[in-house]
Amino acid sequence: MLYSMTGFGRAETIVDHRQIVVELKALNGKQFDLNTKLPPILRSYELDIRSLLANLLIRGTVDLTVSVKQEGASKPMVVNTDLALFYYQGMKQIAQQIGIPEDNVLSTLMRMPEVVAADQDVLPETDWQHVRAVIVSAAEDLMAHRLHEGEALLRDISLRITNIETLHEKVTPLEGERIERVRTRINQWMEEMVGKEKIDANRMEQEMIYYLERMDLSEEKMRLRQHCTYFHSIIKENDTAIGRKLNFVLQEIGREINTLGSKANHAEIQQIVINMKDELEKAKEQVLNIL
Repeated sequence: MLYSMTGFGRAETIVDHRQIVVELKALNGKQFDLNTKLPPILRSYELDIRSLLANLLIRGTVDLTVSVKQEGASKPMVVNTDLALFYYQGMKQIAQQIGIPEDNVLSTLMRMPEVVAADQDVLPETDWQHVRAVIVSAAEDLMAHRLHEGEALLRDISLRITNIETLHEKVTPLEGERIERVRTRINQWMEEMVGKEKIDANRMEQEMIYYLERMDLSEEKMRLRQHCTYFHSIIKENDTAIGRKLNFVLQEIGREINTLGSKANHAEIQQIVINMKDELEKAKEQVLNIL
């Protein structure tokens, strides 16, 4: 089961004549990084929200937007009379100095900053539990979106590893020819250097065996096969966050492919290794999107 790191979730509810709308957007990220856009009424609950979403969303760069809209005409308002009187005294002085009438200042006063404001202090604990529930609902919606995106990632990344396994099988038929080519080339080189009659056949055979053992690809092929099998088993696990683990396995696959390439000494095997690397890079790009 794979979850993509990207996704979108939305949920809303009505709490005490307030419409609460929660939207979550997640992008790739190595750790959990939450950017919040909260109304003043929810500021005191920000740490609770961060802890809640860190447990639910696990990893990624997440943007949270919570909007609170008061329904109907029941929106409570507060008039800051002290501030209004302060503004009025200033307006009165200016009016007297420039000789204009002081009439109709009320409408101007009511538009001055912070004279009239919504009565939003702290959301009561009982209402917070409702808001918390809708945040959880939005997070679950986002995770469902992540799972849907993860299905496409699963198909693509499984194909990449299967392609590496298929290319891996093409190496075996070429190994016999590769060994003979190396043996023939060394024999020709020795004959040219010291002459055929001066070559100690037994010593030559011992050195040949030592050299060919160092060029043997059996261990690398076995480990590569094991890593690919392990990769397939991981993506079938019922685990939410496996992106890091998959990345580690891909690093091990890459090491074995690189060793195959360095020891190949054969044009066709080198081409196979290049194609393996191409599939590996595509798999790495996709793993970056996995939770």
